[in-house]
Amino acid sequence: MAEKFDVVVIGAGAAGMFCAALAGQSGLRVLLLDNGKRPGRKILMSGGGRCNFTNLYIEPAAYLSQNPHFCKSALARYTQWDFIDLMQRHGIAWHEKTLGQLFCDDSAQQVVDMLLNECRAGQVTLRLRSEVSGIARADEGFVLNLPQGDISAAQLVIASGGLSMPGLGATPFGYKVAQQFGLPVVPTRAALVPFTLHKPLLEQISQLSGVAVPALVSAENGTVFRENLLFTHRGMSGPSMLQISSYWHSGEYLTINLLPDIDPLAFLAEELNAHPNQSLKNTLSKILPRRFVECWHLLHGIPECTLKQLTPRQQQEWVLALQQWRVQPNGTEGYRTAEVTQGGVDTRYLSSKTMESSQVPGLYFIGEVVDVIGWLGGYNFQWAWSSAWACAQALRV
Repeated sequence: MAEKFDVVVIGAGAAGMFCAALAGQSGLRVLLLDNGKRPGRKILMSGGGRCNFTNLYIEPAAYLSQNPHFCKSALARYTQWDFIDLMQRHGIAWHEKTLGQLFCDDSAQQVVDMLLNECRAGQVTLRLRSEVSGIARADEGFVLNLPQGDISAAQLVIASGGLSMPGLGATPFGYKVAQQFGLPVVPTRAALVPFTLHKPLLEQISQLSGVAVPALVSAENGTVFRENLLFTHRGMSGPSMLQISSYWHSGEYLTINLLPDIDPLAFLAEELNAHPNQSLKNTLSKILPRRFVECWHLLHGIPECTLKQLTPRQQQEWVLALQQWRVQPNGTEGYRTAEVTQGGVDTRYLSSKTMESSQVPGLYFIGEVVDVIGWLGGYNFQWAWSSAWACAQALRV
């Protein structure tokens, strides 16, 4: 005889724990399953261990999906301010970093503990190391096959995440469930992910590993991000590169402005007036790391002359090189280091208000498994909270 629940939530990550807690607190008998040893694994490693749990500037324009309107309803109904209020009710101190990004003062463990406490308040049953080997439709909902025995549920919520960071237990489970029940899956790829470079360029800039510089990075579709660029031993990372990776496609070029905050010709004129006998390399070292300037000299041949010897044409050439550096990445580092998975369960087959399948009543998909991703900086956690809340309001006895 199968054990019975009103709701089974598969995936004890951000979206799954929050949805299970809300459903339990509404009076439903809820079972939360996860294949790992501990809940909230991605939460714990996020934000350098401090969890970038939301952003002050959440807006639909910061999200990517084949249907850009899909996220609007959930984000409007459960906002960043709602989640901030929850954090404050649990006494969790937080602070703002750049661009509205909010982090715990102490540890990401506080967010996991908060969600677990919310689950306890809803009398949610949590079972870890639980692999679901099969799901079937039944007269009263669904039957799940587990090694410990079958479970029946009137409603099933898939919150199993995407393919990013397989080291934390990511699997294609959610996509397989969608396909089993006839829901298309938008092709997936790694997003918010560092770039790798072709060997010639990589060898030329390998000495820059660990160097960070401010940059304005543009994709071929016109999308632009202005944040730090970090050189790595594999290629390029840092917030600007992670952000633009969601808008980049194989074979395309990126255009990088390495002097986003400076009028280089005005700067050069000031330096020429003050230090006419200074070399261009030493001048550039005032606004860029010296290691970068030395490398740039090898790449582009900074003229070996004093400022007063520079011709107007030479001035224009080096300014153009620094402000319009075109780079064609070899690819990305893939799911291993990607923060999120782009693509997922096709939103055309889900209700934007409830996250329920239009094909299969009682079947819901929330969080990263859905074809919605946000920018770096707390946007994807907010999608987890908002989609979980929207789903939980629709669950019923």
